[in-house]
Amino acid sequence: MRYGTKLLAAIGVVAALVFATQSGTPAESADGPRALAGKQPIVIGHRGASGYRPEHTLAAYRLAIDMGADFIEPDLVSTKDGVLVARHENKIATTTDVATRPEFAARRTTKQIDGFPITGWFTEDFTLAELRTLRANERIPEVRPDNAAFDGLYQVPTLQEVIELAQREGVGIYPETKHPTYFDSIGLSLEEPLVTALQRAGYKPNDGKVFIQSFEVANLRDLAMKTKLPLVQLINAGGKPYDFVVANDPRTYADLVTDAGLAEIAKYAAGIGANKNLIVPRDASNRLLAPTTLIDRAHRKRLIVHGWTFRNENTFLPADFRQGNPASATYLRATGDAPGEYGLFYELGIDGLFSDNPDTAVAARLETFEKGGKR
Repeated sequence: MRYGTKLLAAIGVVAALVFATQSGTPAESADGPRALAGKQPIVIGHRGASGYRPEHTLAAYRLAIDMGADFIEPDLVSTKDGVLVARHENKIATTTDVATRPEFAARRTTKQIDGFPITGWFTEDFTLAELRTLRANERIPEVRPDNAAFDGLYQVPTLQEVIELAQREGVGIYPETKHPTYFDSIGLSLEEPLVTALQRAGYKPNDGKVFIQSFEVANLRDLAMKTKLPLVQLINAGGKPYDFVVANDPRTYADLVTDAGLAEIAKYAAGIGANKNLIVPRDASNRLLAPTTLIDRAHRKRLIVHGWTFRNENTFLPADFRQGNPASATYLRATGDAPGEYGLFYELGIDGLFSDNPDTAVAARLETFEKGGKR
């Protein structure tokens, strides 16, 4: 068994798997545990193959596809003229070269975004034509210095370009609306242009090629009235959705993963996108604890479960899967035993996961599911 010794020592995963099997959903087949739909879990290229190229660029998306990702994920924000573009945040100082452009120096400003003061440059202050003069940069060069070699090469892509790439290559698309309450407040609603773009592209509810995700709840409920495409409620390991803050709703993300919360989500969404620490928690020393029952309980509500975010570098891995000499200056950016982490979550019956390194995710899935469960 490929991961057995480490997992047994770290968290007692065998007992957890027995519990999941006895609970009835999902069943474990002769060749390994299966996800809710009885299929292998999907691999979602998180912001593209962002472990290898600057995130949210067509180059990152193409590479994710080449590496075998089933879906590519564009986070969506709006330009001043209402065009949806792929950026993780509307603040763009860390992912483009805008700070070096003297023609845009006067646009540096401070705004309240989801209740926090943020200083920088923002997509909604640029027309698409202006934004296209910028070039993408690596967001975390201290962790991924090799990616910085590609700084300055790529434009910020539009949603339409990402759709065209996905359809040309036959993969799915997994857009996320970023800061929807904020964008509504400035008259640049994200929902309508997103739904229109997906409808024009011909996506259908049952074609298995699209999911729409959001951390906010009201945003997804609104989308549920505008489209039949499957929706995914993102859930963090702490805090609460920003629309709950605005509405003085006392509930938190923790309330959303109770049985009652999952039942409520099932009324408007097809699944949840869970912080992976909600599935396998970590202790104060960054070591794994026993898996929770979240996957099984969500499956009982007929909700799929997609986990985020999986990355290869030690800095993102639990201590159980880190490798190398901790005293080394490059230890935190070195590659750890990421396949071991993927294997754990696959064996727990997850329906899909978001990965910065789709090649590793695909290889670990192959080992987990295509050797008759005998790793």
